[in-house]
Amino acid sequence: MSGLEHRKLAPEILDGLAADDPRALAARRDLRRINALMFQAKIMASLLGKFVPKPPRRILEIGAGDGSFMLAVARRMAGHWPGVELIMLDRVDLITAQLRDDFDRLGWTVEGITADVFDWATKNEGAQFDAITVNLFLHHFDDAELVRLFALMVPKAPLLLATEPLRAKLALAATRLLPAIGANDVTRNDAAQSVRGGFRGSELSGLWLAAKGKPVEERRAGLFSHIFVGASAGDDL
Repeated sequence: MSGLEHRKLAPEILDGLAADDPRALAARRDLRRINALMFQAKIMASLLGKFVPKPPRRILEIGAGDGSFMLAVARRMAGHWPGVELIMLDRVDLITAQLRDDFDRLGWTVEGITADVFDWATKNEGAQFDAITVNLFLHHFDDAELVRLFALMVPKAPLLLATEPLRAKLALAATRLLPAIGANDVTRNDAAQSVRGGFRGSELSGLWLAAKGKPVEERRAGLFSHIFVGASAGDDL
């Protein structure tokens, strides 16, 4: 028994640190490298290209972090997706003037929203987007919270596309190699917790169905990632 048959959630250290804490700053630098090593932006760009049929006008990213992930995605998409308005939602404001300038050079505009995702989604029931993206965020929530989150997201966009940690032995073993890239104690702890809270099989599809959505695709991607695409119930994908 690997101990990975079922999801196990535990608090991640980064979530409890102030945004300007030196350990948090180092951990976010580590996370940018981990995203690159997992090819998360490449995977998300591929999903967007496959499932979003025409250039979107508005994209919502939940759990946006410091914005570096979607900037990497935008660099892959902006050539044929001009003028996208990206709404970046996170409970901590990490969006810098430099990030806005980087998006501006690609022809995309950024609106940052600092709020709890449940509070914001409840207060903005009528908000509409062409797609919702999520990266390394869903694994923070237990199944009941995910059904609640999905129920709030289903009416807001035709599609939700997620790139999450794969809950697998190899992924967990790889977290022990993080000192090789200079990862700090926060990253080493949180990466292992992320894998244990990650996904496999059709777990997210079942939760999306429970929220009255229509699962479109769910599978592993590469060595360490798990992807999920869900449509609103009326969508014909």
